Amino acid sequence: MRLGYYLLWHFFRILFRIGFARRIYHVERVPSQGPVLIAANHASFMDPPLIGSSLPREITYLARDTLFRFPIFASFLQYINVIPVDRGGKSPRGLKVIASRLKAGHPVILFPEGTRSSDGKLRQAKSGIGLLAIKSDAPILPVRVFGTFEAYGRHMKWPRLHPVDIKFGRVLDLKHLRAEAKTASKDRLKAIYQEAADAIMQAIADLEPHQECDTFAGN
Repeated sequence: MRLGYYLLWHFFRILFRIGFARRIYHVERVPSQGPVLIAANHASFMDPPLIGSSLPREITYLARDTLFRFPIFASFLQYINVIPVDRGGKSPRGLKVIASRLKAGHPVILFPEGTRSSDGKLRQAKSGIGLLAIKSDAPILPVRVFGTFEAYGRHMKWPRLHPVDIKFGRVLDLKHLRAEAKTASKDRLKAIYQEAADAIMQAIADLEPHQECDTFAGN
């Protein structure tokens, strides 16, 4: 990790471990190298730093393009691997950058729901992540966070100390949809993207909290 990224990564590791009693499950399932499309539920602003600080690798994040209006803040976001996308997450430029990051072997984190949950419950996935999953050969890793809505949901003005957990699933196999997409009609292709997105969201939903914690060395 670059020094600046490492310092921020280390800060959030300490913050979540001490302030929010963070527990990590099955981090050994995360590929140690190469591209990875990390797909997680989205309940709070805390989710990106929680997931990122739980991984021993630098990862690429997404953020609304409106956050890049201020040059100094935009430079900081770019330094910590944040890509600007439009609110719908379907900006051609944003998708192109995400695809190039994956092609270059970098992990990228996406939230299939597109926005934070308003009630803490899982929402339907948008087709954008399905498009990326089909067009990329990167492994797809479902991730589920627990407790972040209670700690800092969108209804809250300030965060409160509440235990948070993160569980990594098994790599998802979408080979059959990727193969079909190569010869599918335009209409069928749209359906395939949504099917892929739904499969990813279901894999996230299938992750349940555990009692035992698996962490990587140096946690």
